Amino acid sequence: MDAYYATTPIYYVNAKPHLGHAYTTIVADAMRRFHRLMGEETYFLTGTDEHGDKIVKAADANGQSPQEYVDQISALFQEMLPQIAAEPDDFIRTTQKRHVACVQRILQKVYDAGDIYFGEYGGHYCYGCERFYTEKELEDGKCPQHGVKPEWIAEKNYFFKMSKYRDWLLKHIEKHPDFIRPEGYRNEVVSLLESGELEDLCISRPKSRLSWGIELPFDKDYVCYVWFDALINYLSAVGYPDSPKFKEFWPAVNHFVAKDILKPHAVFWPTMLKAAGVEPYQHLNVHGYWLVDETKMSKSLGNVVSPMDMLGKYGLASFRYFLLREMSFGMDASFSESALIGRHNADLANDLGNLFNRSLAMTHKYFNGKIPAPGEEGVEDIEIKKLGREAMANYQTFFRDLKYSRALESLWELVRGLNRYIDATAPWALFKNGETARLSSVLYTVLEHLRKVAVHLWPVMPHASVEMLGQIGASFDPEKIVLTKELDIWGVLASGVEVASSSNLFPRIDMPEVSVAAEKGKPASKKKAASEKKKKNAPAAAEVEFSDFQKLEMRLGKILEACSHPDADKLLVLKVDLGEERPRQVVAGLAAYYKPEDLPGQDVVAVVNLAPRKIRGEVSEAMLLTAQAKGRVMLLTAPGELPAGAKIA
Repeated sequence: MDAYYATTPIYYVNAKPHLGHAYTTIVADAMRRFHRLMGEETYFLTGTDEHGDKIVKAADANGQSPQEYVDQISALFQEMLPQIAAEPDDFIRTTQKRHVACVQRILQKVYDAGDIYFGEYGGHYCYGCERFYTEKELEDGKCPQHGVKPEWIAEKNYFFKMSKYRDWLLKHIEKHPDFIRPEGYRNEVVSLLESGELEDLCISRPKSRLSWGIELPFDKDYVCYVWFDALINYLSAVGYPDSPKFKEFWPAVNHFVAKDILKPHAVFWPTMLKAAGVEPYQHLNVHGYWLVDETKMSKSLGNVVSPMDMLGKYGLASFRYFLLREMSFGMDASFSESALIGRHNADLANDLGNLFNRSLAMTHKYFNGKIPAPGEEGVEDIEIKKLGREAMANYQTFFRDLKYSRALESLWELVRGLNRYIDATAPWALFKNGETARLSSVLYTVLEHLRKVAVHLWPVMPHASVEMLGQIGASFDPEKIVLTKELDIWGVLASGVEVASSSNLFPRIDMPEVSVAAEKGKPASKKKAASEKKKKNAPAAAEVEFSDFQKLEMRLGKILEACSHPDADKLLVLKVDLGEERPRQVVAGLAAYYKPEDLPGQDVVAVVNLAPRKIRGEVSEAMLLTAQAKGRVMLLTAPGELPAGAKIA
């Protein structure tokens, strides 16, 4: 059986967990769950990095010993795991005896091989990074990560002959093009190696300057450099060198890290492994930063997002879904509560939640809450099954390739397709006409596809996935499910099993009544505050006669297509089915609130008897109704059980 070993970085315990820690952990957890559903043996590791200068300084500032301090902060990372539904097989700490023994074993092995030597070195030392920088690596004389001028330190230390393995590493990357992914980070590492700037690595600190670390086995006056120590956790956790666990999982190890620790993982680590006689890892998977106000999160800027705060406000399923759906892996992404709410309402409440609710409601209304027996397939059934197979296959391919956003968008093609399938087959009309056999097939087709959607969502939102399956009378056992088989199997749901009467997993979330400035953590300006006060005190809109209101014709519609306006960044061009011979084109100022790919399949309300007009060169033949509150615009949506074109009276 194939194996899969997922690791996060071991998180440095100089501060509490933040959004970046939660994201990396959730990604690794999701990948572990995904590969488990692909029929593989899996292992998932996380933990904490507890040595170094910064730990001593943080402990001193808190009036604690280093051990007391690391025990306290490490516990916060361990407490975070169940709250974000991460289920690692192991949580390693670099202060544990098993890790210390492994580090010293590898140090001695590399030393005995002649790849560690003693020498004197002077360099620019950044205490924040706990590493030396060359002149070329500095930016305007400052650390590129912390923006402060490093301190010049000259001292005798031990060095690892990292430069010896430069050519080997270049050839290994060339031979294994997916060794570092996405591709942009691989190219960055190749450029560094080809520049000729790779030097030997200082791997010790004299105890006279720093005693909080792992003692070198060949010189008791020195402790190990924190990065040489920390990286070895990936080996010590699986029992290097002799345990069955190491032999099974190391060949399939996948490291997940943020881009700020690319160099240690892409250069230090593989050369260390080569020197120790260990095969390199399979993949290094590198993601971007979560930005707030287009800026990297920083304690000094006060823009650090607490994952616990987000979970308390919006729930686990929405939080995990948003992080995986919003960030294109490898690129930076922006975090805001308004974006999270918008994604929740559009994808989870409107699309998936509405689909579950209407399906359960119709099963109760037409079949007393029992799953009906499927009958003969119709044309629509064959088409939706084809769409479902394609959507699931694409989801599996994209997820395996770290393209989580595209994977979820592929799965949502099925979710939206099911909503359209219900509209097209019109179960309410089948019931009214007494077409019970056809009605049975339609509802069974919907419910069985809901089972498949829920199973595929287990890596993303595990608890909600299990709840969704329970609502349609299905159980969940990850040991018995193989996602690839879901492309072809049919009829897993048993007829006659009772389903829930409704689903309230994804209720809509109201946008908080705060100004945009307040959401960004900035006080609203006096001018802004006065403007908002004026709005509150503004007189009510003028009354209109009922006869004027009667002149408006409003209908339910369904968005079929959406794209960006060719000449206006704020506008989208939509094709909307309004129950007529052809769809109408609508130009709407929604680009700031919706991505074009999020809109197809949405049920909307439109005013249809306005005179057509050109907006920046594109004809608009109707107007969609929206609701607005504090900087956010949301489309007014319809229940979905009514067909496109239904009039609103």
